[in-house]
Parts: sequence; C-alpha cells; structure tokens
Amino acid sequence: MAEKFIIETYKTKNSDEFTKLIANPDSKLDTGSAAALNMAVAAAFLSRAAAICVKEGKSGERIDYIVKNAETFRNYMVYLIDEDVKCKNPLRQAIKRGEEKNFEACRRPAVSICEEIVNMESCGLDLARELAGYCSAEGKIYIEQFLYTSLAAVKTAMSYILSLSSKSTDETYRYVTRRENEMTMERFEKTSDKIFEKLAEI
Repeated sequence: MAEKFIIETYKTKNSDEFTKLIANPDSKLDTGSAAALNMAVAAAFLSRAAAICVKEGKSGERIDYIVKNAETFRNYMVYLIDEDVKCKNPLRQAIKRGEEKNFEACRRPAVSICEEIVNMESCGLDLARELAGYCSAEGKIYIEQFLYTSLAAVKTAMSYILSLSSKSTDETYRYVTRRENEMTMERFEKTSDKIFEKLAEI
C-alpha cells in the first residue's frame, strides 16, 4: 500500500489552533507564518478604512484602486502563511540530519517569506498614504492601526532574518544584512510618521 501523505493547511486554522501551534516549538509554524498573519490583519484595517470611504460616498478610480489592492494585499499575506512553512522545510531537514554544510544553502529560502513581508510593507504604506487623503475621522483610526500593526509585523519578520543571518560564516553578509534591515526600517518609520502627521490634520 502506498504511503498516505497528509497536507495540512495552516491558514484555515482558527485563532486558538493557530496560536497554539505558534507556541509549540515542535510545530511547523514559525515566525514567517505569524508575521504574515499579523500583516494580513494590518491589511484588513486598511481595507476597512477604504470601505468606510466608499460608505461615505467617496468614489473614483483611485478609491477603487485602493479598495481592490488593499484586499489583494490581505489575501496575499494569508497565502504566505503556508508558503513560509514550505520554505522552511529544507532548513528543518538539514538541522534534523545535522547537515551543517547544507545550512548556508537552506538559510536563504528559509527567510524568503519574511523578506517578502518586509518588501510588501512599501506597497501597504503607499496605499495608506494615498488613502489618508480621502478618509474621514471615522476611517483614520484604521489607517493608524494599519501602521502600528504592519510595522510590528515587519519588525517580527526582520528579527527572524537577522537571527538566521547571524549564524552565517560570512562576516560581510552578516553586516550587510543587518545594515540593510536597519535602513529599511528607518525608511518605513519615516514614511509612517509622515502619514501619522497627515492623519492628525483630519
């Protein structure tokens, strides 16, 4: 009889199941999956702010663009929850087998989803910045919550990237990775501050 393989989908877990798996050190869920979920929540706040604008009667090509892309952003982050599990499989196997020589090759795929979460923050901030020009006092709080939640997701993802890079034998790689992430976070925080200032005027 052929061996039966069970493929588990983590993005459909309820909140209790998901957080229990994150808490379990033997679980396949790890930082990337958690950060992706947090970023999906952030995107949901952005979608809510956009929906409020539509409810208030604001319309047009740009509003339609923001509504569509905020929801696409949320869906993509949910999709990444399970992709992170797949990307970490080679690293988990290398660690399990004690194959230190393969660690370097497995490290980059293992952080790919965390890197994608960091990269996608630029898209989210662009949407938030534009949406801030349309939203009312009712909607602005959800843009603020997007900013707080998305920055937390990015910092979470970065912590994993830096943790794995610190294990590299390449000193230059360790330095460049750390500095690139520092500069990226500085840029995100400056952009967020400008959006917060714009929202304070509403």
